[in-house]
Amino acid sequence: MEPKAETSHKLVFEKEGVYLHTNAKRSNQDTTIPGFIRIVERGGEPALEWSALEDEGRNAAAVFYTKKDGEGGVEDTNFDPGYEPDWAVISTVKRDRVREHPPVKETSQWSFSLPLSELYSLRRSRFSLGRNFLVFTSRGGHPLPPLHFHRGGTRELLRALQRYIILAPSPVDGRLFLAYPHDSGALSQSFDELHLFDDGSSDLVSRFIQDPYATTFGGFSKVTNFFRGALRPPDSPFHPRGPQDHHGPPSADEEPGFELITCGVELGPKPDVTRGQPLDKWDEFLDPEGRVKDPQRIKELVFRGGITPSLRKDVWKFLLGFYPWNSTVKEREDILRMKTDEYFRMKVQWKSVSEEQEMRNSLLRGYRSLIERDVSRTDRHNTFFSGNDNPGLTLLNDVLMTYCMFNFDLGYVQGMSDLLAPLLFVTQNEVESFWCLTGFMEMVHQNFEESQEAMKQQLLQLSLLMKALDPELLDYLDSQDSGSLCFCFRWLLIWFKREFSFEDILSLWEVLWTRLPCENFHLLMAASILESQRGEFIGSDHDFNTILKHINELTMKLDLQTVLRGAEANYLQLAYCKELPVKVQEVIGLYVPPSPDDETSPESESHETQQLLSQSQAAATETSQSSNRAAAAARPRPTYP
Repeated sequence: MEPKAETSHKLVFEKEGVYLHTNAKRSNQDTTIPGFIRIVERGGEPALEWSALEDEGRNAAAVFYTKKDGEGGVEDTNFDPGYEPDWAVISTVKRDRVREHPPVKETSQWSFSLPLSELYSLRRSRFSLGRNFLVFTSRGGHPLPPLHFHRGGTRELLRALQRYIILAPSPVDGRLFLAYPHDSGALSQSFDELHLFDDGSSDLVSRFIQDPYATTFGGFSKVTNFFRGALRPPDSPFHPRGPQDHHGPPSADEEPGFELITCGVELGPKPDVTRGQPLDKWDEFLDPEGRVKDPQRIKELVFRGGITPSLRKDVWKFLLGFYPWNSTVKEREDILRMKTDEYFRMKVQWKSVSEEQEMRNSLLRGYRSLIERDVSRTDRHNTFFSGNDNPGLTLLNDVLMTYCMFNFDLGYVQGMSDLLAPLLFVTQNEVESFWCLTGFMEMVHQNFEESQEAMKQQLLQLSLLMKALDPELLDYLDSQDSGSLCFCFRWLLIWFKREFSFEDILSLWEVLWTRLPCENFHLLMAASILESQRGEFIGSDHDFNTILKHINELTMKLDLQTVLRGAEANYLQLAYCKELPVKVQEVIGLYVPPSPDDETSPESESHETQQLLSQSQAAATETSQSSNRAAAAARPRPTYP
């Protein structure tokens, strides 16, 4: 098809930072092509177009990383940030340039133009390394290359598409949306075929199009999966939020089944929280045979104040499951002997692989390459890992390689070296650090799975918390394409390892390992950090780019004790709320859905949470919060491993 030289065109929508991934080889720098997505009217016919950045006459890359240089930041395309950009927080993104809007030029094998009348469907993907991507399919059944929105913008694109077409969820796949013209006859026929409504009136579809949320919940009973994706809250791509609706439900990116928080939750004031002294005695908690007499008390003390450095090596092995709490000294000697034998049997497996064998084992070869690369740049500022030919680096390499033998399905994923380094530093022992790593990975292994479903779930849960704790801040972030909170990805992936100093991380992780007051305390920490930046964001002229930059520059500037106090205050503030939505209760462990074979839901309070609440109540002044506290105490208990 030859483009017309003088065809008039009208640019309706444009978004930069939309990448086309040509294959999955992460080592190839040419596999991601930056470009623009546009909706353009040509001769009155709207079309969806994507063109590569190079086709626009731009030679510079769209994404840069920033290296700090004195007071300012200098953009350097050759700067290695020390980690792969697929899960890192982007330091800065090139600001918008003056754009020209020439007709489509077929100068790239990847560029495309699809009339919207020929669009059959689009699929909103699951998170791909912390980002969304869309797949469009033509009516001829040919899918276009997946488009990855590195800088957000899927919501705005879908809103723009709604000017020309109707997007209705597939009855069999909640992530697949079928495209229909605004002539609603085809859509009405689809509704009739599915028998979704008892009322078959002819104006049903037009009412649905005008107000899908109110129409569907206003008396039509047969709502099925066909509408799950379309029945979005007012700020969704399918129903843009009005200017007066500032307290609408969460983002459209939330999974079906997430409870709609339709208004700001009425929370009381944040309670004052004080931190305690670190655990500095150990022997007095042991009985004559060496059993820990009161594990719960140990966890409470660790949560409240951490552990004295001299005791970390002993206590960490209990927190991470290397030793059972009720084991005797003799039993622990047997466990250590058994675990040592098991470790070296696994280590021999990879040590005995010859170079010739490894040449035929691409998976093992790939793990070794990734580990060697990451070990060479993990915590090199720490004396335990600094310098060349450092034995600490050799231990780091060997433990990670042995973990590949222990869990070959997962193998090695970038970020695991960050988790191991503090363990090795504290234990100063290859075998003990390995088994502590396996215990740590039991808590976070889902973070490293290729599907990234656990990371997506945590970002959604964090969004729920923010909607309850500070809906105004979340609305602001959402207005700047940051409502997905994707800039928190690194925080959650490796538990803030790169946000705090090495010594602070030792204190933080031992607090998180107690799993008090709930398993998602790290999400409450993330909410605490976001709330601490409220004054920086609200009322500012920040956009998506500068929000990313600001969040990334918080590294090493956060005060750990302040963040921990804020996180616990967030938990208590939510726990005291009498009408906290069930989904928020689930996130913070105050409600556990009953199992199918258990007719009675758990009603008793856990000892851990009860202690935390009672401690806070004793320290707080008597106010009108007393009724809220009573309601919190009556809630079903959280569960802990």
